[in-house]
Amino acid sequence: MSYLIRPEGYKPLLDLKQTELGIKQIKEFFQSNLSSELRLRRVTAPLFVLKGTGINDDLNGVERAVTFPIKDLGDARAEVVHSLAKWKRVTLADYGIEPGYGIYTDMNAIRADEELGNMHSLYVDQWDWERVITPADRTVEFLKEIVRRIYAAMIRTEYMVYEMYPQMKPRMAPTLHFIHAEELRQLYPDLEPKEREHAICEKYGSVFVIGIGCKLGDGKKHDGRAPDYDDYTTPGLNDLPGLNGDLLIWNDVLRRSFELSSMGIRVDKAALLRQLNEEGQERRLELYFHKRLMGDTLPLSIGGGIGQSRLCMFYLRKAHIGEIQASIWPEEMRAECARMEIHLI
Repeated sequence: MSYLIRPEGYKPLLDLKQTELGIKQIKEFFQSNLSSELRLRRVTAPLFVLKGTGINDDLNGVERAVTFPIKDLGDARAEVVHSLAKWKRVTLADYGIEPGYGIYTDMNAIRADEELGNMHSLYVDQWDWERVITPADRTVEFLKEIVRRIYAAMIRTEYMVYEMYPQMKPRMAPTLHFIHAEELRQLYPDLEPKEREHAICEKYGSVFVIGIGCKLGDGKKHDGRAPDYDDYTTPGLNDLPGLNGDLLIWNDVLRRSFELSSMGIRVDKAALLRQLNEEGQERRLELYFHKRLMGDTLPLSIGGGIGQSRLCMFYLRKAHIGEIQASIWPEEMRAECARMEIHLI
């Protein structure tokens, strides 16, 4: 079911031409800063991969990939990527990237099972990045240092937007608040996970929630993660599990938390076996990606995705992601958006 948030009194601050220029400038400026902060080189990414290799991202494990047959390969089926979490790690190995360096790319995906609304579209565009690390880097403190660098690039980009369009007053908090999902649960025990995110972001402005995918004290997960890319079970801060997390900010247009990025230190062999066993997914060990990891032909890495349209939507104070990107929307949503001066592309 689609869901439309109706921000009271919303008026776009930019016309369509200004919006398109802003999108271009934001994407060029941010990716240059991201590359410099993390020492990443740009690579070309696939739109689809062969089904059955284990390379496509499984997200929460229930979303259906868009598939199609390939005539010249005997109708072998390809899948449109959900994201490139595992493909990037294979690419690091194939390119021979050294520790401390990495890659980034423009990832374009189709997620047919998304619930359409202000923040979710069938079309997903993000910067996918991955960086080689050493065994000593597999710590919560290293994760937090990388997150701070990415956030610093976001702060600089917001100020660039303000210089272009002075009506876009900076909104990002000067510092990022870190909290584990279990600590967040204990802080707001009567709230559901998304409601906890709204509450903590309204309080601090910008938050990184650690431990996405691990079971919390109540036996439930804060949110789902596929068991074969982020390491969400390794003990970390204060012996709480998790070497991954989500970067959230307070969106004052929509009056709620707003996820900009998901990232994490990737599984090593021990974490892969542990997490596949917990989820009853041991059969994945027969897939190409998993065989390479277990065979020590993939480097240790950290990586994530940063939403391009999401970032532009926040900086340009837009109420709907359809004001940033072209996609397909229910007719009733288009009509209601037009009535509210939300101009969908």
